[in-house]
Amino acid sequence: MLEPVMQLNAEQVQQALPWSAVVDALADAFSRTDLHAPVRHHHFIDVPGEPQATLLLMPAWIEGVYLGVKQVAVFPGNNARNLPGLTSLYTLSCGRTGRTLLTLDGNELTARRTAGASALASRYLSRADASILLMVGSGRMARRLIPAHMSVRKLKTIHVWDRSEASAQRLVEALRIEGIRAQMCPSDQLQARAREADIVSCATMATEPLVLGEWLKPGAHLDLVGSFTPKMRETDNRAMQRCEVFVDTRAGALAETGDLIIPIREGAISEAKVVAEFADLCRGEHPGRSALADPDRAVTLFKSVGDSREDLAAAILAYRRNTSA
Repeated sequence: MLEPVMQLNAEQVQQALPWSAVVDALADAFSRTDLHAPVRHHHFIDVPGEPQATLLLMPAWIEGVYLGVKQVAVFPGNNARNLPGLTSLYTLSCGRTGRTLLTLDGNELTARRTAGASALASRYLSRADASILLMVGSGRMARRLIPAHMSVRKLKTIHVWDRSEASAQRLVEALRIEGIRAQMCPSDQLQARAREADIVSCATMATEPLVLGEWLKPGAHLDLVGSFTPKMRETDNRAMQRCEVFVDTRAGALAETGDLIIPIREGAISEAKVVAEFADLCRGEHPGRSALADPDRAVTLFKSVGDSREDLAAAILAYRRNTSA
């Protein structure tokens, strides 16, 4: 008799994916040569009398071991119903038989693997003595990015900036309850805090640059999470020119994010500006900051757009932590 399919809700996904374990799982996934991750599939769905919906399918598999797919449904018409516009589910199956093993809340899975990817990049690219983090944005991702970064660096001071000071203050108060030394950055102090930060992490919906390249001090690391369309960007051309640029995947970053597409289109940089992607770092083909010309003073930048290998790695980790597999 087959075992019942395991199901994990958002809270259970959080418990199953501690930050250090997520970072290690992602590093392992990008080092593998038997893990396949095709490009994501986009399908547009007509909804009579309502805005067009979108179905995204993101598959990945390890030969003969596991296969998984994330289904993301975006229904803009849900706003009128006071329902979330985005629903996501991840299904993990056996890579030998196809039998379903686990379903997970896809929203929380995505948030944690995204924050874990930024922490993995920081492990390779930020200075080992980094102690000050500036978090630009105070939403869902910021709440996860801060502890993720803290899992790889001994951060002593956390500044939180948002256009809404009230939102930034709410996040600061939540962090303080957990014993994290955080403080709200007044909305007019972004430049000042960016100039002193060792790590600047951005998770916003910005379409115009928020953090300028000239603000970044020698040795700083800039983590860009928010821009996921060709028209969105969180930093300017100068940052792309100054920084040593790393990405999760070249193909995804060069096709999906305005942080790269816009400066390339304007002639500020070329595609060759991308130094390495996660596979290069995790397989030891590029050591990261230590291999740069001036490691102590180099300014590094990581741009993530997401990859189905990250989803699969996190789902496998959650499954193994809840079974003896």
